[in-house]
Amino acid sequence: MQEEYELEYVGFWARFGATLVDGILECLITFPILTLFYGSDYWISEDFVAGPVDFVMSYVFPTVAVISFWCLKQATPGKMLLSAKIVDAKNGKAPTTGQLVLRYFAYFISIIPLCLGFVWVAFDSKKQGWHDKIAGTVVVRPRKHTEDVKFEK
Repeated sequence: MQEEYELEYVGFWARFGATLVDGILECLITFPILTLFYGSDYWISEDFVAGPVDFVMSYVFPTVAVISFWCLKQATPGKMLLSAKIVDAKNGKAPTTGQLVLRYFAYFISIIPLCLGFVWVAFDSKKQGWHDKIAGTVVVRPRKHTEDVKFEK
């Protein structure tokens, strides 16, 4: 039996799951550090930013981590679990660093109207969110085809 690999677009629920994995990993890294620096009162504070470590761990670290993973692996750990990669929508190759930075900041455009830009993935023929459309990217993964299943009559 010979196996053939093609690509498929990655849909909403798979991408949502990948985002949950990434969020949990980020929390496992940032929560202990923030608690170490600011104590348990940090979690009930109404301050927008508690200090420089809070700013770095809450805003700078996630931005640098995500863009770095995208540049190095074309995926975050959550997407890697799915064997998914971000590619250029026109040629299927690795996106440029500029496309990836644009994609990250275009997340805010996808978030603003009730996350409609993310939900768009569920309805788009190429499973692109608004951030993908803005950056000219798609998220794909291998689709494994095997022999057709046949039953005796």
